[in-house]
Formats: sequence, C-alpha cells, structure tokens
Amino acid sequence: MNVIKEIERLKKERNAIILAHYYQPGEIQEIADYVGDSYYLSKTAQQSEADYIVFCGVEFMAESAKILSPEKRVFIGNVNSNCNMVDEFLNEELEDLMKKNPDAAVVSYINSSTEIKTMSHACCTSSSALDIVNNIESDKIIFVPDKNLGGYIAAQCPDKEVILGSGKCCVHDNVRAKEVKTLMEKYPHAKVLVHPESQKDVRDLADFIGSTGQILNHATVSEDDEFIIVTEVGIRFALDEKTENKSFYFPDMVCGGMKRTSIDDVYRCLRFEENEIQLDVEMSNKAAEALENMIKLAEKR
Repeated sequence: MNVIKEIERLKKERNAIILAHYYQPGEIQEIADYVGDSYYLSKTAQQSEADYIVFCGVEFMAESAKILSPEKRVFIGNVNSNCNMVDEFLNEELEDLMKKNPDAAVVSYINSSTEIKTMSHACCTSSSALDIVNNIESDKIIFVPDKNLGGYIAAQCPDKEVILGSGKCCVHDNVRAKEVKTLMEKYPHAKVLVHPESQKDVRDLADFIGSTGQILNHATVSEDDEFIIVTEVGIRFALDEKTENKSFYFPDMVCGGMKRTSIDDVYRCLRFEENEIQLDVEMSNKAAEALENMIKLAEKR
C-alpha cells in the first residue's frame, strides 16, 4: 500500500484537510494542505469548509480548532503531542492572580489549556499578542502563561499594567544568550531572528523579533542571506522551501511534542478515526468566546 496515495484518497472521501504547524517534521509539512503558525492555523480551521480536520501539532492546537469549529470532527495526529507550557501552568495560579486583581482583563496565550481559556477575556498568539493587549478595553491585564512573551509585550505597552504568569516554553526559555553569541561570533554577518518566547537577554541580541510565521516572512523577503534563527528547528523545512541561496543557523532547539507525529499517525486518523478531540460542550462554548475575541481584537483597527 502506498500510504501517501491512501491519505489523499481518504481526504477526498471524508472531505478532510490536514493542518501542520511549522515545527512538525518535514514529511508531515509536505503532506499537509496548510502549514503555518498557531494564529494562521486557528483561522484556517475556522474558515475551512472541510468536515474533517487532522491537526498535526500539539494538543492545545487541535482543541482550539475544535472549540472554534464544534460542528467539525477534529483529530490530533498523535495523542502524545503535548506542550510543556500547557501541562505545567496550573489553573490555581490564574485563579489566584484573578482574586488579587479583580479589575484586570485576562489574556491567555493560545498555548494554554481549555480550562485556562474559559477564564480568559481573550486569547492571543505570539503574532497577535501586541494587537490584543493594545485593543482590549482594559488598562490592567493578566497575561498568562508565558512570562517571556508577556514581558516582551508589556515593554511595548507602557500605558497598560501587565501582570505576568510564571509559565514558559522549555524549548525557547532554555536557550541562553551565550549560545546565541557563540553563533554570532561564528557567523558574524548573520542577522539574528528571535521568537519572543525567548528570555529577555536573548531577545536583546535580536535584529528582528517575531512569531514563527513572522520570522519566516522576514527571512524570505530580506536582502540578507545569512540568519541565526532562534526558534524551533522545524521551521527550517519552510525556510528552505521558500528561499534560495540563504543559510540558516540554529541553537539546539527541538520540541519533542512537535516531533511525535508520523505519516502512519495521519493515515490512522483518516482510516480508523483515531485520536478524535472530544470536549465538554459547556466548557468549549465558554472557551470559544476567548478565541473568537482573539480573532476580533487582532483584526480591530
């Protein structure tokens, strides 16, 4: 059996699409109908006319797609594709912040559990966070879980009081400025592109700071031809596809959760309907308000 051809046949039979995050293995990105960062994939899932979505990413992404499109059947490529930031940030921490700051609006990074989303006024992605915080009608904001992204956004919103959670992405937070400086010394002409989930001393080394999609776009259109990319190495696949005669250098940045999806996993989702996302309806409806506000506030002018 040719698995790729069988996946294509099953997609047509089920009116299905495959969504893949930039951090997925290259062979998964290659078979996907849409590849992007969290914000792009969230909108794509919501706007698609497909009945059946196979989401190749980590679990919170597939859950978000289901929340935004409850009428669709959504499947996670691999059930063990977890996100440590989601797993480690506890509901109790947000509840405590809300008790201490009852007048604050809650903005939660999309990298959060469905329960956290139900307690939020709006969600955000790394590409939309600044617009969300600027556009939300509150001068006091609790930003969770990511303390690094939150700190980056807070510095650009001096008129707002931003209270941070303690969460972090282990992949980005573990990168040290020393490691980036070593690459800068080795490749002195390379521009440094950094994801805002990184620590401040790493961000301070950047020529450009942006989401995964923004980093990709910047590197693609830039006249420079050498880049140090401070985000998960899976983006190399898209960088190599979209550019010619450019070189990319990475610190040691691999997300284990993102690398667990296989071609066979995708086939089994389509063939045997494995790994379907099931959510409590009441909780899902509440979380949908925050995700829908994310899209509205990100596009507000």
